[in-house]
Amino acid sequence: MKNNTPKKEGRGNGCPLYKKCGGCQLQNLSYKEQLSYKQVKCIKALGKFGHVEEIIGMENPVHYRNKVQAAFKNTGGKIISGIYQSSSHRVVEVNECMLEDKLADEIIVYIRKLLPSFRLNAYNEDTGRGFLRHVLVRRGFSSGQVMVVLVTGTELFPKKREFLSALLKAFPQITTIVQNINGSKTSMVLGKKEFVLYGNGYIEDVLCSCRFRISPRSFYQINPVQTEVLYGTAIKFAALKKGDRVLDAYCGTGTIGIVAAKSAGVSVVGVELNEDAVSDAVFNARLNKNENISFFCADAGSFMVEAAKANERFNVVFMDPPRAGSSLNFLRSIVKTVPERVVYVSCSVETLERDLLFLCKNGYRVKKIQPVDMFPHTSHVETVVQLIRKPFS
Repeated sequence: MKNNTPKKEGRGNGCPLYKKCGGCQLQNLSYKEQLSYKQVKCIKALGKFGHVEEIIGMENPVHYRNKVQAAFKNTGGKIISGIYQSSSHRVVEVNECMLEDKLADEIIVYIRKLLPSFRLNAYNEDTGRGFLRHVLVRRGFSSGQVMVVLVTGTELFPKKREFLSALLKAFPQITTIVQNINGSKTSMVLGKKEFVLYGNGYIEDVLCSCRFRISPRSFYQINPVQTEVLYGTAIKFAALKKGDRVLDAYCGTGTIGIVAAKSAGVSVVGVELNEDAVSDAVFNARLNKNENISFFCADAGSFMVEAAKANERFNVVFMDPPRAGSSLNFLRSIVKTVPERVVYVSCSVETLERDLLFLCKNGYRVKKIQPVDMFPHTSHVETVVQLIRKPFS
């Protein structure tokens, strides 16, 4: 396997919460065995389309998550914080997780211990009473900037100044603190209303030599080390050249498109449905002085349908859809607008297999398949696929 020798090997005995949590489905395997399992998984689903390259693993597959969120709950007169047990709403208390950033875990545990001294309690979803519901911590691994989001059930924040002072004194690394209000009965972590309590309300980080702004709601890959590998592979597969017109579909905050826009002589169009993500993408393009990229807030499928009607053409299409895969409208529009190259970045081999079957039946063939281990110790695997247009017969 490529670049996959971890500094520590072992079988499922590194975490005492392994059986309670359910987040690390493969921790019972050594990391080498995990990579083999994922390789076989990709071959079974995608081998019919061509050779599957060896999966690219991590040198040190622990504490890679730069985004950590914890739910808070009052149980037996004690405030606990942690994650929801897999397929349940039960909170498993977590002090340290082998996947999560160590500093983020320390901040969350400190906040939990800080609450009683300020007579603040965890929010109760049943009664609608209490204060703290969730804490979200995001850290820029390259920049070192740290954002803390306090998700509260009410806007009222007793002794706010003193609480923030204590938190910042303990962790001077924190560069911004945001209060997000979520008093609804919902499984969503973040509410729509928020206030910046300290700093500027966002952090920045560097990825593939580009700088990105990350706000509380921004989508940003949680494993920056492997994201460099993933995006580097995607750009390589795109084989960009001067004069290319590029579409970055499901673009999020514009990461792949902005990296692609560094190539001289190409123009990039990014499409994303989430308004907050588009706002961040526009800012990120300005931050990186990209004048050859533009963004549209729209459903990727609908956008491509209209592009096909207008006879618009793209040489290269990047697509990085959610786990459910691409919409049929989008796939049909790819076939109609006939881009020369399609680079499909997928987080689900099942939906990737389905979408590749459609594209391969309608004028495309798979040239390269590269799995990347973005989420060590879990069953998830990312895959980058290069498709090229078949020559007309």
